[in-house]
This record gives sequence, C-alpha cells and structure tokens, in this order.
Amino acid sequence: MSLVIQEHARARLVTDGPDPRPVPVELRYDPEDPKTVHVRLPGGIDRAFGIDLLERGLRSPATSGDIRIWPCGRAQLVLELHSAEGVAVLQFDRAPLIRFLARTRARTGTRPTAPATPSAPATPSAPATPAATRARA
Repeated sequence: MSLVIQEHARARLVTDGPDPRPVPVELRYDPEDPKTVHVRLPGGIDRAFGIDLLERGLRSPATSGDIRIWPCGRAQLVLELHSAEGVAVLQFDRAPLIRFLARTRARTGTRPTAPATPSAPATPSAPATPAATRARA
C-alpha cells in the first residue's frame, strides 16, 4: 500500500485578462519527504515547498523564497509562484487544501502546526502586482 497522498483540485490562474482561467492542479505528499508538498500544474510544472508553509498560508500571509501564500477572505487562498519566466498567481478554494492537509495528518499521525481557520482576512506583506491585486479582490 502506497502512503503517497494525492488530491486533485481546481485553481484559478489570475491573469491581466477579465476573468481568471480555471486550471487543474494536483497536490502530492510523499512520506519519503515528510516536510514537503508538491503542487503540479498543467504542462508538467511541479513546485515543491514546505508543508508548514501551506499550513501557515491558510491563516496568514506566509513566504518562503519565491513562493507566497495568503488567505483571501474566508473561503479562498492565493498561491503566488515566482520564477525566471515570471509570476503565476493561483487562487484556490480552501476546502480541497484543508482536506489534503487533513489526509496527510491522518496518514502520518501528525498534528497541524496551527489552526487552519483565519480569525480575520489577511493580505500579503509583499508588494502587490496587478495580478496579485486582482486575486485579492
């Protein structure tokens, strides 16, 4: 039995256009690398970052290197990925992310680092880009 956990989610790619574009996303956790979560985007783009960053980002702005995560109201989360090619801003519904983290904790027997529900909407402390500003609206 594989202990790898995968969750399929839908995100909205925020662009300069009038409407965000829906994109399929795969969340992946492998106990062989217990502190890391992978987010796979269309085109084979795979970004790995600390699972604790995702947990922190569900309740308040969190940054690690070229990845920023912050809650957007009570029902959404924004993931901002920086690379040499540019910036991708993805907006997620929180429910699939919380479900994914709950499955990883249940499988591994770990506890969350903090509650996943923010007490108030937060905004990132990083300078806003036009796409990121639209994601917060």
